[in-house]
Amino acid sequence: MSVNIAIDGPAGAGKSTIAKRLASELGYIYIDTGAMYRAMAYYFLKNGIDSKDEEAIKQSCPKIDITIKHIDGEQVVILNGDNVNGVIRKEEVGKMASATSIYPAVRTKLVELQRQLASQESVIMDGRDIGTVVLPDADVKIYLTASSRTRAQRRFDQLSQKGVECDIEVIEKDIIARDEQDMNRKVSPLRQAEDAVLLDSSNLDIDGVVSAMKDIINDKINK
Repeated sequence: MSVNIAIDGPAGAGKSTIAKRLASELGYIYIDTGAMYRAMAYYFLKNGIDSKDEEAIKQSCPKIDITIKHIDGEQVVILNGDNVNGVIRKEEVGKMASATSIYPAVRTKLVELQRQLASQESVIMDGRDIGTVVLPDADVKIYLTASSRTRAQRRFDQLSQKGVECDIEVIEKDIIARDEQDMNRKVSPLRQAEDAVLLDSSNLDIDGVVSAMKDIINDKINK
């Protein structure tokens, strides 16, 4: 029997990092829905499509094929036959993904693929609306969050380690703006599902979050 675990939360809460590790330790398939939205966003950027041009975006959707493969334990995102893992984590792609994920055509296409994957395997899926829209019947739902300052600090540290010059105030401002956009979009806004367990990671390291999530999962599955 397949088990579905949904992890939702705002940008920079550490959803992907935690979900990947949980999937590895629990033997589940990890599906990074954010990566799928980023792959679509990368297509729009590469083809010069404006984030405000809903009609052009709608017309582009049928031309986009996104698949997820697991190669040597790593999730690989394939966009129209090309591995795009190396480009979809760029800041401009993230902003484009947030701006274009509000459109029904984009969400409809990806939700269908995400549900198909979850029906076939035991999965851990993270995103903004997994527990509320994509997998409303998920066995376990967790809403992972952290303060905007904590999330900005984590992003600042990541970029600094890569030698990228950045300003933590600008990063936090960006995060707050993205939260506002994600929570107030008309289609599938970011919100905590009624039956989701809230987990604030502001004062936890990765090991602490993973441990807390394992406790939540064990409690829900073994009831």
